[in-house]
Amino acid sequence: MTDDPFRVLCVDDEPGLAALVGTYLERGCGLDCETAVETDANAALDRIRAEAFDCVVADYDMPARTGVQLLSAARETRPELPFLLFSGTGPDEIAAEMVRVGVTDYVGKRGGSEAYTALVRRVEHAVDADRNAGDDGGFDGDGTEAGVDREAISFDGVCTVAPDGTFEYVGREYGDLYGYDPDDLVGERWQRLHPAEEVEHIRTDVLPAVMESDRWTGRSIGLRADGSTFPESKMVSTTSDGRLLISVSERGGSGVTADD
Repeated sequence: MTDDPFRVLCVDDEPGLAALVGTYLERGCGLDCETAVETDANAALDRIRAEAFDCVVADYDMPARTGVQLLSAARETRPELPFLLFSGTGPDEIAAEMVRVGVTDYVGKRGGSEAYTALVRRVEHAVDADRNAGDDGGFDGDGTEAGVDREAISFDGVCTVAPDGTFEYVGREYGDLYGYDPDDLVGERWQRLHPAEEVEHIRTDVLPAVMESDRWTGRSIGLRADGSTFPESKMVSTTSDGRLLISVSERGGSGVTADD
């Protein structure tokens, strides 16, 4: 891992907010940080292609192109560049887009200074993980949040869970993975999609880890509507308003019945 300062490009069409993000990162990061600011997404894309950045933090709703569209274009030349969305647009509205293009992380703008504190922490994690992995950024598939397992972050489905533990948004692919119509899961509790022993593991190990570090990645067991179970890769992260953003994919291998 290098000790050189890391460079972050902050992109927001509101100049004051872009500058504020840069200020928080430079003052709050435990790592040595330098920031650059752009208010135009097209200009930001030109800089990503021409300059060396270790991370990009972008708004979602911008005039020239959305943050997701910016990432999609940037991936053509910088496929492994850590890219975080810092947005006022709710995660349930753009969750499917984020998973499709491989957004590294999401932090909601709502929440005042706490939102900026969360952003600093997640930028530190994204850059540190990227450097520890030898510039092959990503998340580990063994639940330790260190190193890289590209298979583990090729997620198929996404959902959001409200603070009361019920599904708020369920993507089509997420519902299909468990054998449900997405509308049938909205309002149901997350425990419905896991066998009893896995529910206990999530309660005692996964959720506390998410609350402590804002994100958990690893493996769990899913329960389908027909009663069969399957191994899954999962990423669970929090938003500033207390929701959970969950991305999941099947790890391979045939399912077995819950009684096996």
